[in-house]
Amino acid sequence: MREVLIIAGEASGDLHASGFAAALKRMRPDLALTGIGGSRMENAGVTLIERSDRMAVMGFVEVVRQVPRHYALLSSLKRRLRSGTVALLVVIDYPGFNMKLAAAAAAAGVPVLYYITPQVWAWGAGRLAELSKIVTRAAPILPFEESLLRSHGINATFVGHPLLDRIGEMPERAEARRMLGLKESDEVLALFPGSRAQEIHRHLDDFVRTAQILERKRPGLRVIVSAASTVTIDPARCPYPRVPSASFTVLRAADAALCKSGTTTLEAAVAGCPLVVAYKTSPWTYAIARRVVKIPRIGLVNVVAEREVAPEFVQDAVVPERVAETLQPLLDHNDPRRRTMLEGLADVRSKLGTPGAAERVAAIASELAV
Repeated sequence: MREVLIIAGEASGDLHASGFAAALKRMRPDLALTGIGGSRMENAGVTLIERSDRMAVMGFVEVVRQVPRHYALLSSLKRRLRSGTVALLVVIDYPGFNMKLAAAAAAAGVPVLYYITPQVWAWGAGRLAELSKIVTRAAPILPFEESLLRSHGINATFVGHPLLDRIGEMPERAEARRMLGLKESDEVLALFPGSRAQEIHRHLDDFVRTAQILERKRPGLRVIVSAASTVTIDPARCPYPRVPSASFTVLRAADAALCKSGTTTLEAAVAGCPLVVAYKTSPWTYAIARRVVKIPRIGLVNVVAEREVAPEFVQDAVVPERVAETLQPLLDHNDPRRRTMLEGLADVRSKLGTPGAAERVAAIASELAV
């Protein structure tokens, strides 16, 4: 049986790959699905050859520490690609590893589908020429990416954002609050410090201090923390209840959220939850990023909007007093700043396309896997 090799190097990739894998399984039961991912991919019928939680790192400096492990895994996968059993390689995000693997597949004559393409518009414009040589088809999930990739000779199709496929999982506000043990009258702040250990290390204390400042200003405020299944949060550092792997439920229950930069900001847009974006990384990684990042905003919600919808605090600007001051009006349903943000988030949702990304990507994969 011919196989489709699916590579998702971190938790978000595992989530999006699982929907695609389930759709491809329905379309092409004749194909074996193998790859790198997590429990969601495994539950969707993918036979894992490595787990993504052993691979996920962030930042330029942190990646260096994983080089030996990545090199050994890359060598193993290259041998698999040369074996003649792989009908298609599907790589999802994670460009530091997946670009190398895609090049190996192209050299071995294996077609490559890149789903959730590298963010070349932010810092990797030099990769566009390389992508055009090694990628057979590209399935970007942000609306402006298709024309950018096509202008550099890459056969790209905007498939819509896979978050929209999860709208059906999203409860109404009252139901979300009931599920989390919250009252309809509660004022609720949600914290999203990250899905990686390094993000928790760098964000948690500042996020907790921000919440504590707001508790003093707004007596009775309830604070909840969305915790990815991939990380452990020390209760000694965080006095608030933690909700595992239920970001949409948390966002629907919350009046406002403090989110680290990343996909969570788009989840907030889809859920209609006002937010502030905060992000910190290592000093060395930040110094490098300042030289190579080519966009004025880093929060995806703002990148898609092409303007600042949600305020951003980056690196040394992550000062709890300032973040709390910006969050406070967003908790007030009568404040015009909250209403303005909700309008901006609705605009972002409209730009993300329509549900069905998983099926669209599976259809492209089915065409390529011959």
